[in-house]
Order: sequence, then C-alpha cells, then structure tokens
Amino acid sequence: MSKKTIQIFLIICDVALIIILSLLFHLAKPMQTSRVVYIPRGSVSQIISYLDNNNFQIIKNVDKYLLYFIGKPQFGWVDIGKTKLSRGDFFYKLSHSKAAMKTLTLIPGETTKVFLKETSKEFNLSFGKLYEFFTQSSPFKEGFLVPESYNLPLGISEKHLIYYLIGLSKKIHKERSFKIFGEYQQDKWYKYLIVASIIQKEAANKAEMPVVSSVIYNRLKKGMKLQMDGALNYGLYSHVKVTRERIKKDITTYNTYKFKGLPKYPVCNVGKDAIIAAIFPKKTDFLYFVKNSKGVHSFSKTYKRHKRYVKLLQK
Repeated sequence: MSKKTIQIFLIICDVALIIILSLLFHLAKPMQTSRVVYIPRGSVSQIISYLDNNNFQIIKNVDKYLLYFIGKPQFGWVDIGKTKLSRGDFFYKLSHSKAAMKTLTLIPGETTKVFLKETSKEFNLSFGKLYEFFTQSSPFKEGFLVPESYNLPLGISEKHLIYYLIGLSKKIHKERSFKIFGEYQQDKWYKYLIVASIIQKEAANKAEMPVVSSVIYNRLKKGMKLQMDGALNYGLYSHVKVTRERIKKDITTYNTYKFKGLPKYPVCNVGKDAIIAAIFPKKTDFLYFVKNSKGVHSFSKTYKRHKRYVKLLQK
C-alpha cells in the first residue's frame, strides 16, 4: 500500500470518526417533548416534516436518516414516558413504544363544559386548563366538537388533548360542508350549528329533527320568539330542568323566551343528523309542539290546537 493511499485512508477514517462523533453528540442532545406524541400515517420524510411543524426541534436531513437507521416510527399515539430525554431515546421510543389507550365518548347534545369536566375526571387532568386551551383554540365558543368516540392515550396533556379534538373536529366539519355545499364557509356553517343545537336538545328522536327544524324556521320567519326550553340547557345547565324561575332570571341570548331570534352561540355539540335537519328542514306550517304521553312530540299549526295538546298532557 503506497504512502498516498495510506494518507487517503487515514483522512477517510478521520472524517468517518468526526461524522460518528457528531451523530452521537446529536443523539445525546436533550430535548423537550410531551409525554405522549401523536404520529400520523406516512413515510419517514412525512413524519419528520410533521414533527418539525409541531416544534420538535428537528434537523430534517440528519434526523430523517437517523430514523431510517433506528426504525420507522409507529403511527398513532406513542408513549414517550417522560418529557425530558435525549434525542436518541426519543427516536427509539417513536419506533418501539405504544401508548395505553382509553375511549372517550362525546354524546350528541352534550355541552362542552360538561364534556370537559367528565374528561378531566377520566384522564386525571385539570378542567380549568382543558377549558382554557379549548377557548384559545376553538373557532366557536360552543358546538364545535364533533360527537364521536375518541381513542386517546393515558398520560396525554390538556393542551394536546384539546388540539387533537379541535383538529379532528375541524377536519370533519369541512368534509361535511364540502359534501353538502361544495365549500366550507365558517360563518355560514356556524349558523347551521346554532339551529342544529336547538334541534338536538328539543327533538325526541331522529325522525322528529326535520320537523322541529321547520318549527324553528317558521317561527323565525314570522318574528316569533322561539320559546324553547332546550336552548336554556347550555353550559353546566346541560341536564338541569328548566323552571319558570330560571326563565325569569336568565338574561343570556339562550333564553329564547325573552329574546327573539337564535342564541348567539350553539347550545351544545351536535350530531350529523341534527345538522342535516338544520340545513334541510321539512316543509310544514307547524309553529308549536309539546311532548306527549308517548315521549314524542305533538305538532300543531295553531295555538288553539297546541293548548288542546297541552291539556291532554296535563290530564
């Protein structure tokens, strides 16, 4: 072996050693993370871009090849286990760990405050922080979360739980709007959510929803007050019976006995059927309805007929 060849070999060895030491130093660097991390489906490059966009201090070209070497991350929720660790440990966890999951269900008609209170108990989280992050990130004060069963990891933080729910809800709202209208106009969609939330609270079943919807629009068209109890089941009053005393004292726009028109915000989170009913009401002349002895509603066009139904119920 010539002297020049040996020199080249030694230079290559030095460069290789520098690269290896640099990579080891890079992997040993401390980093901050959440205890559980959500990883979407996709290639290593797409996952690296996702981590970079979510403030994980990623060096794209370097970390992409390190992940190829360590192993492709699993999709879904990954249990990192701690919030401070080395970059090497973080990448290893992404490739080899899975989080313990728990199902969280939001029922159509439930308010965000009640839902987040229950969530705080189920996941041992702070209700105050959950609601604070929700008000900061949700485009609407109420009615934005999509009723669904969500599989969420134990150990998730308040911030990440809310961001996940908001992100997924936004995606579903857009998909539904595009399917019906071919576009998504947030303000237009929001008005339908307000109507849908009253339908959700008032209708006894799915079949009634388009009929209840028609009553709402008919009363609005005539300039009548809606006078619907369900609108007063907002926030922490979600399951509280509406009394005459409550109607006298409540001064919010949810009190449709006092104020004309729709409430300023949706009453609750609504299911797909209620939204469809709000967009496509049944064509009727009904202006009144009351729950009958069978647990469904009797609808009427006149106040005279409505009073008759009320008397029958009282008997």
